Amino acid sequence: MDAPRADPLGDSALTLTFGETVDAATSARVHAAAQAVRAAGIAAVRDVVPAYAALSVFYDPLHTDYADIVAQVLALSVDGGSVASLDAGPLVEIPVRYDGPDLEDVARATGLSPREVMDLHAATEYRVYLLGFAPGFAYLGDLDPALHLPRRPSPRTRVPAGSVAIAGAQTAVYPLATPGGWHLLGSTAAAMWDVRRDPPALLAVGDRVRFVRG
Repeated sequence: MDAPRADPLGDSALTLTFGETVDAATSARVHAAAQAVRAAGIAAVRDVVPAYAALSVFYDPLHTDYADIVAQVLALSVDGGSVASLDAGPLVEIPVRYDGPDLEDVARATGLSPREVMDLHAATEYRVYLLGFAPGFAYLGDLDPALHLPRRPSPRTRVPAGSVAIAGAQTAVYPLATPGGWHLLGSTAAAMWDVRRDPPALLAVGDRVRFVRG
């Protein structure tokens, strides 16, 4: 297994790149490394931010220099950040009604029946790769390859909150009413983002997710 590539990110951060693809194995390496860096308690490290295939580490340049922090973080990422050491996140079950406006179109585009689309989507245990786009929007992978489709050619100006959607190799739930170009398979009453909760987001990076027909 190759060591990640280190690159500077401004004058007080670095990025480790573990690969060029979005997949479960690369994501697991990223989060195992993040876990190892956090656990090491390096005094100069201010924050650790995992992404799909990269890990950004923010540090205090008054307490260390780039070469030193790269050496420490790389050592942890290779020696301490093994996939085997990664803690499995909690399993979150999300009830879903497969009543989305794009269900029939997805079935036609994939050569499947609507029932097969629903069965494949609900059969997979997903992992939260990343939070972004909107508060509480969790990118979940890996979608069954039979359901892989590019985004819609024309995004909607408004996607209702709670819409369960797919695009590429991922699935997600829209936490708020926003524009969006993903294919809408269904809906859920689960609140993905609630400012009255602590934390507000229902899902966190590393969580496992299953969609349960409700």
